[in-house]
Amino acid sequence: MPTQIVVAGAIICGSTVLVAQRVRPPELAGRWELPGGKVAEGETEQAALARELAEELGLQVDQMTVGARLGGDVALNDKMTLRAYRVDLLRGEPHPHDHRALRWVTAAELGDVDWVPADRAWLSDLSEALEASG
Repeated sequence: MPTQIVVAGAIICGSTVLVAQRVRPPELAGRWELPGGKVAEGETEQAALARELAEELGLQVDQMTVGARLGGDVALNDKMTLRAYRVDLLRGEPHPHDHRALRWVTAAELGDVDWVPADRAWLSDLSEALEASG
């Protein structure tokens, strides 16, 4: 059985990145992550991320550009791999349709966020991306 790919979006606006507070599962509720979700069969990773961000944040596909990969693969378990992509928000305002809350954080604030464990792997890559954008 092939590995399930899960995509996450580092939505960067100026020198900040959008983080989303999880509602579930109970062991991750209240912790913060880059929003995203599973890639469906026959879907590209970029299309899946655009779809997931539309569902979770109410953003339209034409309001964002899914760009290059951010960091490396993160193994969630032996059947799922997490990949992050840089997303540029062109316009629109994200809303937490599937999360408890959203917030914009700077590179200096990344270490103060109570991240889900998997997303911690990208903190140095996120910091570099934010410093380059700022």
